[in-house]
Amino acid sequence: MTELSDFPQDWQRALVIVAHPDDPEYGMAAAVAQWVAVGKEVHYLLATRGEAGIAGLPPAESGPLRAEEQRRACARVGVTDLVFLDHPDGRIEEGLGLRRDFARHIRRVRPDLVLTLNHTDHWGPGRWNSADHRAVGRCVLDAVGDADNDWIFPELLEEGLAKHHVGRVAISSPHPTHAQAVDAESVEKAVASLAEHGRYLQALSADPVLEQARRQVSMVTGGGMVRFELYG
Repeated sequence: MTELSDFPQDWQRALVIVAHPDDPEYGMAAAVAQWVAVGKEVHYLLATRGEAGIAGLPPAESGPLRAEEQRRACARVGVTDLVFLDHPDGRIEEGLGLRRDFARHIRRVRPDLVLTLNHTDHWGPGRWNSADHRAVGRCVLDAVGDADNDWIFPELLEEGLAKHHVGRVAISSPHPTHAQAVDAESVEKAVASLAEHGRYLQALSADPVLEQARRQVSMVTGGGMVRFELYG
């Protein structure tokens, strides 16, 4: 395996852009907790409220419940800014509308670093990536460029949102290039954060929620590291 580089620390503000509630907690929450603990600023932008994510629970009930679970999950890792775009869960359309929404929020937050989901077709052999994750990841990569261009979405200038250059994009990827060290306290915060998605996790497995959360976080923090593919 190729040796991973240390994740750069020469940034202050990050924006996490993902598709659903629980997406940050499944991969990057320990890194977020680590960064917030040393004074870095992390914002979350979710394309949907995850309303199609719980079998047997209608979207009108699931959406508000999952949004509240995400708010509690954010609090566990010290994130205070959470925004939902309300695109339809499971039916996110890759294209100009999504790119514009992401570029608009990038210009509002003006981050040094953007983090997002795996944008490729697979997580590994036999592990297909979801349509929403693919659409969001690809549009994030495009929107980072859009946010730094006056003329792709000129209406954003009319909204008073000047263009903004993002220094780097980090992806929760099956092909990592960099690793962020995380300590035991940050790992425990990440476990607590994922466990806040209790109703969602109960629908996935009969295993206790905390057990599921610890198992997932342990898998993505092996060796005391959270791994990313870094662009820029």
